[in-house]
Amino acid sequence: MTTFMPPPPAATFLAFHPQDNNIIAIGMDDSSIQIYNVRVDEVKSKLKGHTKRITGLAFSHVLNVLVSSGSDAQICVWSTDGWEKQKNRFLQFPAGRTPPAQADTRVQFHQDQFRFLVVHETQLAIYEASKLECLKQWFPRDSAAPISHATFSCDSQLIIASFLDATICVFSASNLRLRCRINPSAYLSANVSSNVQPLVIAAHPQEPNQFAVGLSDGIVHVFEPLESEGKWGVPPPIENGSASNMVATSVGASSDEVQR
Repeated sequence: MTTFMPPPPAATFLAFHPQDNNIIAIGMDDSSIQIYNVRVDEVKSKLKGHTKRITGLAFSHVLNVLVSSGSDAQICVWSTDGWEKQKNRFLQFPAGRTPPAQADTRVQFHQDQFRFLVVHETQLAIYEASKLECLKQWFPRDSAAPISHATFSCDSQLIIASFLDATICVFSASNLRLRCRINPSAYLSANVSSNVQPLVIAAHPQEPNQFAVGLSDGIVHVFEPLESEGKWGVPPPIENGSASNMVATSVGASSDEVQR
């Protein structure tokens, strides 16, 4: 076992290089990123571009980049060849909405290694990494609970998101259209405290429609669709039903309201 990087500051996120497991990217509480070589016990580079703690790191072995995110709501793209910053961008928020002063921003690459998912308590977004272009955004309405976590399914065709009111939603990853909403009453017993919240989601590594949700009371629930259905719903028709508390936005176009 090798021990390194004694505090302060604290390490807040870790990611191994996909092609060289001697290299670890270490996100720090002081907003820096340390590129550490385990074999030679040396910090090879220190990346500075964020203003608050690092809350997400993701490598693309196709583009040879590291994407970082922080509680400053900023995304940075770094070349893994020379560890230089290529691009940076702050998250986009709807007009009239005040973003939180500090909230975790997570990133996860799509299976294709070109696009990546951004998760923030106020939104889900899909970005194209080489241009750092936002392709699609989804915002809960003002009255909805904040997003607590989200992840791609193992085949990157779905995005599963949890909310602090214990609602779970399944989206199509291609367009962020809502496919299925799981209400808390569907999996929480009546005697469970209303303060119980889903904190983390893990996608099954082989079954795209199966995932696990970890709750704040220590319970873990595993979800899969009914055997008769085989998958999580279908995108609901625009003309059907009353408006939900969800809004999806295609960047550069008008808002697209998702219906129940």
